[in-house]
Amino acid sequence: MLVVAGFWALAQKQKVNYLTTFDDKLIHFGFSIGINALDFNVVNYSNILEAGINSDDIPDLLKAIPLRDNGKYINADVAEIIPGFTVGIITSLRLSKDLNLRFLPGLSFGERRLTYNVPIYDINDNYADGANYYSIKSTFLDFPVLIKYKARRINNDRPYIIVGSAYRQDISRTAKEDLVKLKSGGFYAELGGGWDHYFPFFRFSVEAKFSYGLNNQLGALPGGSQKSLYAKSIKDLRSKIFTLSFHFE
Repeated sequence: MLVVAGFWALAQKQKVNYLTTFDDKLIHFGFSIGINALDFNVVNYSNILEAGINSDDIPDLLKAIPLRDNGKYINADVAEIIPGFTVGIITSLRLSKDLNLRFLPGLSFGERRLTYNVPIYDINDNYADGANYYSIKSTFLDFPVLIKYKARRINNDRPYIIVGSAYRQDISRTAKEDLVKLKSGGFYAELGGGWDHYFPFFRFSVEAKFSYGLNNQLGALPGGSQKSLYAKSIKDLRSKIFTLSFHFE
């Protein structure tokens, strides 16, 4: 009986709530670190003739690359997901009791590896051994603008969802002889959610966010019919980014 009474008294004890006026501020700042995973949504042409390669060129291409199905079938896909790194700063503007407008400019580093159903072979000997994949490394300048909707605060915790858009500028795509070139910039739709936890001197948040590219990121074709084959086989190439962030505000 005494044990039950002790547990009841402990349950009734008032928890200390920290930073009770934090969400009443008009504007506040912070910083963010996180990990990301870059991916592509790849849409391939059904055959390289549909991609616009002249049938007269196929015999020459066959000399360089062992194509399948009489030289009419080649496709690309993402070989594996490789973790990257993201850093940024936070500016949050209070719109109402439950809504905030957030701007989180930052820098993201990541890599994607495209694999083909044929060896990646460059007649200029850059990939003379027939590599299994082609690596595309990116360094993004991120400019996301998000609306944050917060649920009711429970003691020192508060879940939330975010929705918005972002513009990203890839500042690493400078090589002129890439087998697959990317456009330098693009717009993204973003959706995610997270959990705020209030400590005595700051608010800590864990947030998961998915970003989907709204633009076809396939850039200009490289010179030479053999090298352009790898890019020409792709009909549409859109970026997908998953980010797990840790915010300190």
